[in-house]
Amino acid sequence: MFLANFAPFLFFSAFVLLLLVTLSAPIIDPIYLFRLSTSVGTTGASGKGGINFGVFGYCISDLSTTIVGIDKTSNGRCSKPRLGYTLDSNVSRVLGTSGITDVIGRVTTAVFILNPIATGLAFIAFFFSLFMLRKGANGTARLPSFLTFGVGVLAALAATAAFVGNIVIVAIVRRRIRDDAGGAVNMTWGNGVWMTLAAMVALWLALIGAMCGICGFGGHRRRRTTTTATY
Repeated sequence: MFLANFAPFLFFSAFVLLLLVTLSAPIIDPIYLFRLSTSVGTTGASGKGGINFGVFGYCISDLSTTIVGIDKTSNGRCSKPRLGYTLDSNVSRVLGTSGITDVIGRVTTAVFILNPIATGLAFIAFFFSLFMLRKGANGTARLPSFLTFGVGVLAALAATAAFVGNIVIVAIVRRRIRDDAGGAVNMTWGNGVWMTLAAMVALWLALIGAMCGICGFGGHRRRRTTTTATY
């Protein structure tokens, strides 16, 4: 019964992680799926900057340039949150390459919709799992366990699809950037990818707890029925 009682905590943890990933850059800049950064230098001039990419957009960090010993900093900014976002000319200017706009487009980033879908399903599963904590003598907690398991399966599948989608998109960007930019642009995996992985694992573990709740409550009911028949 321990896993059954622990399932609500796992569902809640998965929901919070997925919610933070959904609210990643440009809403919460420190959380992102991947980061592109560049640091270039020529005779008498140098510059560096970076961009954090999230589910609904991106944030450009402060751009620092040095020309003939004179430092200049351009304030960063974030794009407007939208599903299937596109890049503007400022991204190419910061990274010093125009090929990035061909890699990250509206159709590509639309795959990130799997993250908020998984978030919503995880919340519903968490809501139903709270009723699993009710241990009625007549087995009334069995129905919430069934509902939790059913929605939990959908949430786990959605989280798995979101994780795979995030991995595939980031891998494609990394390969294209490496081929087009020739090493001038560096790509870093974001914490949002690993948060999605942790949420996926938590959801599958929570499903085991929900299954234990179904089997455990069912067994309790059968034992009680047998005892009553004996009397």
